[in-house]
Amino acid sequence: MSLQKLMSNYAEYNQWANEKTVQWLSEKPEADFYREMPSSYPSIVLSINHILAVEEFWYAVITKSIPVSMRYMVTDPEHTDVFEHLPKQSASLTTFISSLNEADLLEEIYLETPWIQGTLPRYEFIQHLFNHSTYHRGQVVTIGRQLGYTDAPMTDYNFFNMAVLNRESVV
Repeated sequence: MSLQKLMSNYAEYNQWANEKTVQWLSEKPEADFYREMPSSYPSIVLSINHILAVEEFWYAVITKSIPVSMRYMVTDPEHTDVFEHLPKQSASLTTFISSLNEADLLEEIYLETPWIQGTLPRYEFIQHLFNHSTYHRGQVVTIGRQLGYTDAPMTDYNFFNMAVLNRESVV
């Protein structure tokens, strides 16, 4: 599988998993989105907002544009806003990443933040973005379990590849 096909597939997976997660949550009581639970971000809405804020940040990095979102500074996000914008941001990522060729993915991008600085190929930042979102979606499911939800959607990457895309192999 080419790097371009792999990154495009991961983008589609990320979009699908975020859409499934938001759809699942949309069926739950609104008050539960704001209930505090032990986790990296202490509520469902804060966790989803974090996923969205970080996807917006990395979108700016991989498109080499100036970050315009200040979402990461929002301390009391509305669930309707984050549930609406996360799938849209993920779709934008899918569109952009699918437009890249191998050379674009291998292009070195310099990153300077208060936490880290250095240069990596664009695809490394893209891969990090997807790993990050997957990590925090897992935390959202764990918060849901603490709230008594036992019906979280299956959003594993292999499930996406084999069942959703009806693939026998991704190699």
